[in-house]
Amino acid sequence: MKYNIVAPLGEDLESIYTAVREFPTEKIYLLSTGKHRERLDELKAVADKLRIGVQVIDIKGGLLEGMFKIFAQMKSAVDQDSLLVNVSSGDNLVNCAALSASYVNGLKAMAVMDDKLIMLPVLKFSYYRLLPERKLAILKFLKDQPDCCSSLEELAARTKMSLPLVSYHVNGNAKAEGLITMGLAATHIGPRGKTQVMLTELGKLISVGDIEAPSQAALPHPEAVA
Repeated sequence: MKYNIVAPLGEDLESIYTAVREFPTEKIYLLSTGKHRERLDELKAVADKLRIGVQVIDIKGGLLEGMFKIFAQMKSAVDQDSLLVNVSSGDNLVNCAALSASYVNGLKAMAVMDDKLIMLPVLKFSYYRLLPERKLAILKFLKDQPDCCSSLEELAARTKMSLPLVSYHVNGNAKAEGLITMGLAATHIGPRGKTQVMLTELGKLISVGDIEAPSQAALPHPEAVA
C-alpha cells in the first residue's frame, strides 16, 4: 500500500523526507498559508527523483476553518486509509491546526522528534461518526444563521423536528450526550425569554468540516507542482 502524505509547507522539509523514507509514498499534499514557497523547488527536486507527485493546496480564510475544509474534502477525495498527516513540517500554529483536523477526522498522524518518527495517538474513527444525522442537521442549520444562533422553536421548524426532539439533541439526557455536553453548542436566554442555541468555536469547525467531495478534482485550491 502506498500512502498520501499531507504536510504543512514550512521550514522543516526533513520531517517530510523522513516520512517518505519510512512509508511508500504515492503523493505529497502540501498545505500552504503562503509562507515558505521558496522551499517548493527543493522538495520537488527530491520528489521527482523518487517519482512522487506533489500538489500544493492553499489554506484559505481562517487557519482552523480552512484546514478543516481541506481535510473534509480530502478524506472524501482520497482513500482515507492511505492518508498520513505530518504535523512537524510547518510552523507551530499550522502544525496544531493539522493535528486538530486529523483528530476530528480520525486520520493517522505522525511527528518527527530528534530525527525519530513517532505515530501520534489519533482516534481511529471519524468524529463525525459520533454525531447522528439529526445532530449534524442542527449544526449545519446553525452555521448558516446570523451569529450561528437560533431559537429552539426556529430550529424545530426549519429542521422539521419536534420541539422535544430538538431539545433532546441540544441538551441530551441521562443516557445520551447532547450538543451542549459535547462542547459543540451553548444556550442563552434571548428576546422574550426564548432559549437561543448557538455554536461554540468547536461546533463551527465541525459544521464547516462535514463536506462531501466526489473526486481528487474537487480538492480545494490545487496547484499542480509535479
